Amino acid sequence: MRVYVVDNGGQWTHREWRVLKYLGVDTKVVPNTTPFDDLDVDALVLSGGSPSVSVEEDRMGRNGEYLDRAEFPILAICAGFQFMVAHYGGRIGPAAKPEFGMAELHVDEPDDIFHGLPRGFVVWESHNDEVKELPDLFELLAHSENCPVEAVKVRSRPLYGLQFHPEVENTEHGSEIFSNFLRVVEEWKR
Repeated sequence: MRVYVVDNGGQWTHREWRVLKYLGVDTKVVPNTTPFDDLDVDALVLSGGSPSVSVEEDRMGRNGEYLDRAEFPILAICAGFQFMVAHYGGRIGPAAKPEFGMAELHVDEPDDIFHGLPRGFVVWESHNDEVKELPDLFELLAHSENCPVEAVKVRSRPLYGLQFHPEVENTEHGSEIFSNFLRVVEEWKR
């Protein structure tokens, strides 16, 4: 299985790569300017990043092209997640209470990505902005006390988004979240 990590300038992009490598995946980090046709993959991870998606969308490279053209699963994290929601008509803006550090995640829908995990566990946050309005295209999967939209899935395609950072060791069950995503990829390939 080949899953590339799209680098959006996040401080933990290499950790996403490391978790995938640890799970036995053929992976590498690629710039977010990589043309879609150069990606011979089974899935993508859109990394977090430093851009404020609500005002610096242009720094997110070709993420829109990846989302529009991919016929394979995508896991979007933090800024990648915010970009995905904005790309499909959602609204992003400053968080009422920015989150940095640990937060308790509440799983509302134990969908594929949270399969076999507890309904509540600790995750690691690092964001000033958040999703303010979620389009009908998305199903809400999880929230936290300070952030109403922590995890989503596109209803008609295997596209997932996480506001928190599953790649950081402070996030409980982070490796299992990646494993669950890889299970989705395996099923999609069949």
